[in-house]
Amino acid sequence: MFFGKIKEIGKIVREVEISRIIVPDNRFRKRTDENLVSLAESVREHGVLEPVLVKKNGEDYILISGERRLAAAKMADSETVPCITVEEDEVDSAVIFIIENLHRQNLNMFEEAAAISYLINITGMTQEQCARRLSVSQSYIANKMRLLKFTQAEREEILEGGLTERHSRALLRLDAGPDRLEVLRFMIERRMNVASAEEYIEALLCAQARAGEKKYGFDDRYSKIKNRDISTFCLSIDQAVEIVRRSGIRVESTKRETDRETIISITVPKAAG
Repeated sequence: MFFGKIKEIGKIVREVEISRIIVPDNRFRKRTDENLVSLAESVREHGVLEPVLVKKNGEDYILISGERRLAAAKMADSETVPCITVEEDEVDSAVIFIIENLHRQNLNMFEEAAAISYLINITGMTQEQCARRLSVSQSYIANKMRLLKFTQAEREEILEGGLTERHSRALLRLDAGPDRLEVLRFMIERRMNVASAEEYIEALLCAQARAGEKKYGFDDRYSKIKNRDISTFCLSIDQAVEIVRRSGIRVESTKRETDRETIISITVPKAAG
């Protein structure tokens, strides 16, 4: 156990006045813990059972880890909280905090990403070095860092909508902007699983590519489709329609041949369902 290891090397638990403990502004936890009230009730009855981790700062202390326990103690109107004081520098303190919380899984995906980004910034480590320090894979670090590309509004929608990290990585294939936010909300409304979401986004990207819109970086050569490519183009439309249909939209597609052209009609209901 994390705190057990600290005690083994002779660290002393002491009661410290809560008013003397400083919580840094760059803490990683941003969302309110719904269980904080029940934890505060437990603190009133039993006290804080597991010490928080702090480091000395003149006459005061800076919190390293245990923010939730400290907040519960404040809510319970406690005057002091049990603390273990460590002498590690800022880098090692950040490592301790991140390792503890990653192992306990008490941060959401964006808080984890912010914590890892903070660690990389203050140490100058590469993602590979950071992965070794945290005992995770380099791809784990890279995927977490990608999540920081979302806006705050998108992050809130993702968390409130119950989307997973795999949903989020699929969304990052789309350019940032109002369109991505609308796609995000549609995925939540439709309660898409990961596979459906990935297929839906793939269909959107295919539609953008086939349209050859310059705002997505395509040039005029894509507007000149050769005759031998017509069958491939029609097949792509059929595949895109099928992907959208699997996501729950009652889309219909019909195709009619004339001497000079192929007429494709796609019908989509205005209302969802």
